[in-house]
Amino acid sequence: MKRKIHNSVVVITGASSGIGLACANVFYNEGAKLVLSARSEGIIKDLADRFNVKGEIRAIAVKTDVTVESDCKRLIEKAVEAFGKIDILINNAGVSMRANFLDVELDVLRKLMDVNFWGTVYCTKYAYPHIIAGRGSIVGISSVAGIHGLPCRAGYSASKYAVQGFLNAIRIETMKKGIQVMVVIPGFVSTNIRKTAFVADGSAQGESPRDESKMMLPEELARRIVNGIKKNKRQFATSYEGRFMNIASLLFPKLTDKICYSQLKREPNSSLD
Repeated sequence: MKRKIHNSVVVITGASSGIGLACANVFYNEGAKLVLSARSEGIIKDLADRFNVKGEIRAIAVKTDVTVESDCKRLIEKAVEAFGKIDILINNAGVSMRANFLDVELDVLRKLMDVNFWGTVYCTKYAYPHIIAGRGSIVGISSVAGIHGLPCRAGYSASKYAVQGFLNAIRIETMKKGIQVMVVIPGFVSTNIRKTAFVADGSAQGESPRDESKMMLPEELARRIVNGIKKNKRQFATSYEGRFMNIASLLFPKLTDKICYSQLKREPNSSLD
């Protein structure tokens, strides 16, 4: 089954930067109508204004904190009010962390689950009947950390495992309803997520511990997400790291543990022994 993007209504969380912003641009170029959400209201309003040309409303901006259930409900209501339907939901909003579990404050893990997991649950819950009615698509942005636990990312890994389990269950529940539930597993993508990642006390890391210049650009990932929707994919890894982890964690779990440890121990200021 081929899915169409043109004239579809796409809700994107975390649309103010990174993968979400790239998705907004790619979906717009494909002819979609956009509902842009983020906490940074000014950024998404400016983006919507850029998309709305020649008097045609192609995008609206809805300030949303995905950790607040009522915000997510309002986001979906505004989308339907503006465009009459929802065809595609992109659950993109997310945060990361970098801290040894021995040192991290538990509130940091709660924040990660609130954004990454509960944000996905809230938005999906309220969009769900509209997606089913239109036989549309629900997309979740996961991570290699959702395939194999990564050291010093315990809370992040837990949240992404939770997202994948949740969406996999939803897919099975709706397998007779004609909707698509797609889990995207990126490798390392050059975004602000490492700069804003929480450290042990919940403050932002500030600097990326990795070489961002060697990572996939968010625009490339966005194009792959769009192609995945068009091809009605169930799940796909977008990089060598993701494909390797997907196979290695099943066939060689102990070796994968060692590789993860070795790779992340090399990061600057690593807390691994």
